[in-house]
Amino acid sequence: MGLFNNLFKKKEEKTASTTTQNNQTISFTSENDFLEKFGAIALEKQRNLFEITGGLSWNVDMNKEEITFGDDLTFPMQVLGSFSHSSETWLWIWDNKAGGYAESVMKQALLLKKYGEENNIDLLTVGKFDATQNDLHLIGMIAVEMFNASGYYLGNYGQGTMVVTIKSDAVDNVESEELARILTVFPELISTFEIQNHKNAFTNYLSQKGYELTSNGNEIKAEKNGNVINAVFNDDNLLIKLNGNS
Repeated sequence: MGLFNNLFKKKEEKTASTTTQNNQTISFTSENDFLEKFGAIALEKQRNLFEITGGLSWNVDMNKEEITFGDDLTFPMQVLGSFSHSSETWLWIWDNKAGGYAESVMKQALLLKKYGEENNIDLLTVGKFDATQNDLHLIGMIAVEMFNASGYYLGNYGQGTMVVTIKSDAVDNVESEELARILTVFPELISTFEIQNHKNAFTNYLSQKGYELTSNGNEIKAEKNGNVINAVFNDDNLLIKLNGNS
């Protein structure tokens, strides 16, 4: 999984159907639909989170509903669920009968369950299932976009991995070189996940970033503030070339 894997290896919302982010309605009908619409933006947030927390130890306080990195970086959190390393299964927090967790720490997980039921998305409604590492990332990414969180964190506690979302202005305000970020994030997204239509994913990503798009057959040119990004796709709408300059 390359760099994407390296980012994580250490280590109210209205009803979900009408959740809004940046004045946009967040809605999707399948895992692929989510990845094409919001996958790149969600992945970009993870890079901001890594800039703040990368390399730091972590600890959670379930009573305070907080996660702490290092000695003094403490953020509010929501717990989505956990992955068992021995059985390789995912368990949503709302289906963890033995946990005894307060409902307040699982608000987002419960809203995702409701959204999944309304839209027939098994990933969000089946309490326990065989899972892969990518499933954990996808669940985290969905929650981040649905609830406008700053990022999600995969906390490895030995026997398993807990997935939580956090909200932090410090993460939201991380500065980065935009052109380099885009040229890194998008290839990482499509190499990590099987996305049916790369062209749709690219168009959505650059539109959300405020770029003006010009299409010429299988080529798309994106321009903003002197940055120019060119993408070429094959007849199956899969990316074959990507470059940019400023």
